[in-house]
Amino acid sequence: MELEKFLEIRNKLCLQEADVTEGKMMSSPAIHYRGKVFAFFSKHDKMVFKLGKSYPAEQLQVELSEFNPFKNKGPLTGWFELDFGHEDKWEQLATNALELIKQN
Repeated sequence: MELEKFLEIRNKLCLQEADVTEGKMMSSPAIHYRGKVFAFFSKHDKMVFKLGKSYPAEQLQVELSEFNPFKNKGPLTGWFELDFGHEDKWEQLATNALELIKQN
């Protein structure tokens, strides 16, 4: 169910935007914009988004977690994850991440 929701969002964004493509991130399914990853589906059934350090996460009214795939290092700066319990926010966050990557 979780993966299907991610794939639905990815397919929608790929259809809407010519420069958005399917890809991989750490061997997980991802969404790319001009070859750069801005969102992906983690092995822990969460969706991960590149939102930047200054993203106003408190406006979402859900707890975004910093994404940390490492055992002995800190989290990836500017990357956040949200579990399937809040999948209703996934599409908006993916769209936000896409808009941010377009600016850079």
